[in-house]
Amino acid sequence: MGKIDSYIRLARPHQYMKNGFVFLPLFFGYKLGDPHAVWETFCAFFVFSLAASSVYIFNDIQDIDEDKRHPVKKLRPLASGKLSRTEAVFSLFFLLISSISLAVLLLPTSCLIVLGGYLLLNLFYSLGLKHVSILDITIIAFGFVLRVLAGGLAADVQPSHWIILMSFLLSLFLSLAKRRDDLLLAQRENGATKYTDAYSLEFISTGMVVMASVTIVSYILYTVSPEVVSKHNSQNLYLTSFWVILGILRFMQITFVHERSGSPTYILLRDLFLQAIIILWLFTFFILFYINGH
Repeated sequence: MGKIDSYIRLARPHQYMKNGFVFLPLFFGYKLGDPHAVWETFCAFFVFSLAASSVYIFNDIQDIDEDKRHPVKKLRPLASGKLSRTEAVFSLFFLLISSISLAVLLLPTSCLIVLGGYLLLNLFYSLGLKHVSILDITIIAFGFVLRVLAGGLAADVQPSHWIILMSFLLSLFLSLAKRRDDLLLAQRENGATKYTDAYSLEFISTGMVVMASVTIVSYILYTVSPEVVSKHNSQNLYLTSFWVILGILRFMQITFVHERSGSPTYILLRDLFLQAIIILWLFTFFILFYINGH
């Protein structure tokens, strides 16, 4: 069981939550009642999850020496020696081939192209672009945009520019929070990370405030946009803004007060307040879209 557990930890299945972005076009495109669209979107989610695991493993292989010196990452299966480099490479190729094969068999060709772009982008990220400040978080944000595009292609829905824009803005906000945690951890351990020379706490904190503000304003503009109101046949979309504002404030509280923003995924898995906010946000949209709207 120890070896199996190490393989699971290497693949980081808890990070699959990020691939939930592929469901946005399905939900906002009124395709929840379309079995084919739902099936295709779930396939896209599964394919991107396998691809994401292969990306995480490749990144761990590249960073194995650095991770051994990191106070937290040294516990990862590769850095701790629980799995060998050969075992990691085998897992990488198995997951990568499985992801591409399933994409070819189950998804439209256009989805395969987006998947290829996602893999290529992360390849360059792991090989060096993660050391280029600002570009590193931008690449992470584009990864979320590609997930949305893949979900749209799978469900045969054209994602609106609003969804693409806000996915990008929100992921930038979360990426900055993660960088902030890296810097704080480096200070506590009196060590350096690849981010200490590129970022400062003042820069990241200011960037988070800016991105939070832009995201909230963009979201409110989305809810009152005439084209959006007309498309969804509802004047009450602005009601969902309250949940977005509360969610961002809660995450900023976790970041600045509790100083534990290193893994947004773990935060979401453990924080009941954020979970409740997201459920209420989705429920409000569901009422407005599928009951009162269409």
